[in-house]
Amino acid sequence: MKVASAGLQREQLSGKTNKNVHDGEANMSTGKTTLLSENTLFGMGNPLLDISAVVDKDFLDKFGLKPNDQILAEDKHKALFDEIVKKSNVEYHAGGSTQNSVKIAQWMIQKPHKVATFFGCIGSDHFGEILKKKAEEAHVDAHYYEQNVVPTGTCAACITGDNRSLVANLAAANCYKKEKHLDLDSNWELAKKARVYYIAGFFLTVSPESILKVAKHASDNNKIFCMNLSAPFISQFFKQPLMEIMPYVDILFGNETEAATFAKELGFETDDIGEIAKKTQTLPKANTKRQRVVVFTQGKDDTVATVGDRATMFPVLDIDQNDIVDTNGAGDAFVGGFLSALVQEQVLEECIRAGHYAANIIIRRVGCTFPEKPDFH
Repeated sequence: MKVASAGLQREQLSGKTNKNVHDGEANMSTGKTTLLSENTLFGMGNPLLDISAVVDKDFLDKFGLKPNDQILAEDKHKALFDEIVKKSNVEYHAGGSTQNSVKIAQWMIQKPHKVATFFGCIGSDHFGEILKKKAEEAHVDAHYYEQNVVPTGTCAACITGDNRSLVANLAAANCYKKEKHLDLDSNWELAKKARVYYIAGFFLTVSPESILKVAKHASDNNKIFCMNLSAPFISQFFKQPLMEIMPYVDILFGNETEAATFAKELGFETDDIGEIAKKTQTLPKANTKRQRVVVFTQGKDDTVATVGDRATMFPVLDIDQNDIVDTNGAGDAFVGGFLSALVQEQVLEECIRAGHYAANIIIRRVGCTFPEKPDFH
């Protein structure tokens, strides 16, 4: 699909109009990709152990769940976690929205290993050990803040047909402390090595001050800071911290439901997704060297992205409905694919193409899992 001039997209994503190409950086005008080094991509969020199982409608009704939703666990959901682990088809995967995305970005990149860094809080327990092992297997450079007061967080993925209802028990993920982890010299030096930063909106419920520190660093140094609306409840109940971060957001992701809720909360008075994207793009911005890019996915419908001052549609890859196994993680996968191209300084169209590819692979499998190697060219 043709979109507005590639030069415009390059300018949007690179933030450099007159480029002096440094050693190892992409010369985007010739289409070369960047030579990547370790810790180029930084993610911070809620590390969770995903516990997924196929359930029936009675199970959803029992715990007051919608078929396709994501919520934070309340007291009434305590028994849900006990019940789901007893299901015959239960599977465990390293999860949490941001960790999924950086894991997929690393998978798309393949080598070098540890291009992606990840910070988050876990418990000193069995589930925490599984998470560490899974991060290592995914070649992500995970530096967890470990504490022994609260257990490692979990996320129940209750699957019915093509739908999935996510119930997150943040537990330890909720205990991330800026002063005990991000502010430590060794950790902050690692964070500063990155050129691209990604934090899902879910982390606003945990440590907005950590997000702000990272976002300001990116803005002050003309690096790329990306964020995700993540879920409708973020715009509804965490609007104040979200809008404090928004001036530093260079690329904002979301899906059609999250975009609609965000628009309603901000009084945009439109339900047209293209218009919502354009209005979001023009919200106040700290680093004026980069025009904000807004990218909204819509499941099987076209992805909407702001290109220059217009909203442009990008068709997703076709897939037979029978090949869809689990849409859990499709949004995280899209972001992961997008980020893998972004850290290589690809143009917007290529970033979206990589995002669509990754999402198309993930929905054919249970959970946010992937084959050994991507087949993406």
